Amino acid sequence: MTVGHLKIKAQIYCGDEIAMGPGKADLLDAIDREGSISRAGQAMGMSYRRTWLLVDAMNRCWSEKLVDTVAGGGNDRGARLTAHGQEVLQLYRAVERDLDAAGAGMKLTRLEALLRAEPLEPKGHSVTPHAD
Repeated sequence: MTVGHLKIKAQIYCGDEIAMGPGKADLLDAIDREGSISRAGQAMGMSYRRTWLLVDAMNRCWSEKLVDTVAGGGNDRGARLTAHGQEVLQLYRAVERDLDAAGAGMKLTRLEALLRAEPLEPKGHSVTPHAD
């Protein structure tokens, strides 16, 4: 039986906004692969609106745009990662690899050993506040 597992994820904030996290990095990979924001969203099972909102948030949070779009009917239409977007994505993926390596460390292994395989069942009664 496998005991629970630890998952460490990196989220980079710009104010209160998540500028980069695992989902946004996956979206950048999909945009790079698909050449289109809408096709990237479809490939990830996201709505068109959600996909655009995530791209907009990323483009607003970084010092330069991560995704560049070209509208219209020409051959150059669609979306692509900018050089800045490529660099941010590569650096973020490097941080993820470093976190995975840290997860194999002794302290996290010990912490994982202290974790239950499954949570205990919730107690069957509700707690009522005491009137003072």
